[in-house]
Amino acid sequence: MSDGESNVPENGHRVIVFDTTLRDGEQSPGATLTADEKLEVADALVALNVDVIEAGFPAASPGDFEAVRAIASRVRGATVAGLARANAGDIERAAQAVKPAASPRIHTFIATSDIHLKHKLRMTRDDVLERVATSVALAKSFVSDVEFSCEDATRTDHDFLVKVFQVAIDAGATTLNVPDTVGYSTPGEMAHLIEYLRANLDRVDDCIISVHCHDDLGMATANTLSAVRAGARQVEVTMNGIGERAGNTSLEEVVMALATRSRQFGGAATRIERSRLVPTSRLVSTLTGVAVQVNKAIVGANAFAHEAGIHQDGMLKERTTYEIMDPTDVGWEGTRLVLGKHSGRAGFRNALNELGLKLPDDGVDQVYRRFLELADRKKNVTGADIAALVSDERAVEGSELHLVRWNASIGSGGSATASIVIERDGIESAGDAEGNGPVNALFAAIDAAVGVENELTYYHVEAVTPGEDAQGQVHVRIKVDTEMFTGHGLATDIVEASARAYLAALGQYVRHRPDTVLMGSSTSRWS
Repeated sequence: MSDGESNVPENGHRVIVFDTTLRDGEQSPGATLTADEKLEVADALVALNVDVIEAGFPAASPGDFEAVRAIASRVRGATVAGLARANAGDIERAAQAVKPAASPRIHTFIATSDIHLKHKLRMTRDDVLERVATSVALAKSFVSDVEFSCEDATRTDHDFLVKVFQVAIDAGATTLNVPDTVGYSTPGEMAHLIEYLRANLDRVDDCIISVHCHDDLGMATANTLSAVRAGARQVEVTMNGIGERAGNTSLEEVVMALATRSRQFGGAATRIERSRLVPTSRLVSTLTGVAVQVNKAIVGANAFAHEAGIHQDGMLKERTTYEIMDPTDVGWEGTRLVLGKHSGRAGFRNALNELGLKLPDDGVDQVYRRFLELADRKKNVTGADIAALVSDERAVEGSELHLVRWNASIGSGGSATASIVIERDGIESAGDAEGNGPVNALFAAIDAAVGVENELTYYHVEAVTPGEDAQGQVHVRIKVDTEMFTGHGLATDIVEASARAYLAALGQYVRHRPDTVLMGSSTSRWS
């Protein structure tokens, strides 16, 4: 039986939600966001009601600094944090970036496990203690809200961890973060560590204990919840669980676990606007290009889907027989859309709003036209289809190369042939080639038209939705010299989707090198 928020004990407590989608989440391979996209995600996180937004790592690059500063200038209603290594340069840079925030935080860190001290930092334990004292004090001179993290805390000697955190408290840290940096811990170990810190640190009640878990062994959410049960009061999470390697703790999983089973965690609760979970998930997935697996808890397409006859029968009689959460509580009401070719612009705009997707007016018109073309080929157009169309349209708008027309053919026992015409700045270029299949031949034809030597390092095909009439989405990554460029394409024909993805990646290179001269000459053979 669910023990949701209506049953939270009177002595329950609030858990601070620290979202690091824009920092740790963006470190997920291929998930890089533009400055405008970061602002869009930040707006969504404010609407979601997160407590802290870790906006980035200001010292990492000028672009990251400007993005953090822009978010700090814009966001109201949430604390804005900037990450900094425990050195003066990073901390001063972070202080400059978060200065415009109504509620600024500097989050500084240093590794403390012996393996990191020996092989990465080449520092002694005494060196680390001295660095922590000076770094936290410096951060405190800029802001009143200072978070300190011991990188690789779960593989750090517990007694030394206590010493490091005590120095941080004495220097003015207000939040102590315990990262399971490599996803090594287990729920029992995490609970014991939090209890050990609370029992052995002086003035620990003056600070917030936080946890930041990674999912290398698939236990990030379990470890985070175990820490909350043991007394942690801040959880560091990302939307959809994106992040380096296997990712971070999923915001939506922790939030709904606390909402649904609050008593199991001492009455812990968050202030998250749960109806915004699915729209925010969709937005992050669309902008980063990192797809949400269909069986992902809470926000996956199948999270509330029931196919088995026994389940369907139970659901028809009483929803709670097979659902422990109401899907409308997390925002699924707005994504279970059935749209067709008779839908007007008003209905289409409403669908975009419910999916959390923002487009300028001219962009809406273009996607709407593509939606009508798709509706002519599909019986039902879903929210996932629309999100994919928006993502693809953004990629098309940002590309230097545009697909005009193509042809590919293959017969039994022979090689495939392909022809293509592409356009750049109003000038058309054509290419012809053979290959061992239609996609291979089409890629070769594009190479003939563009004339950029490259290596295809990644090619992935996925269906946007189930069914024979599903749109195909293709992701590619190419290597030109030593640089990597990515692209994705969308179409109901997988060969066309492949061509669009390959062109998008090459278009990224052409934008990077605007002096590129296309090799294929204009042709009239198609007329």
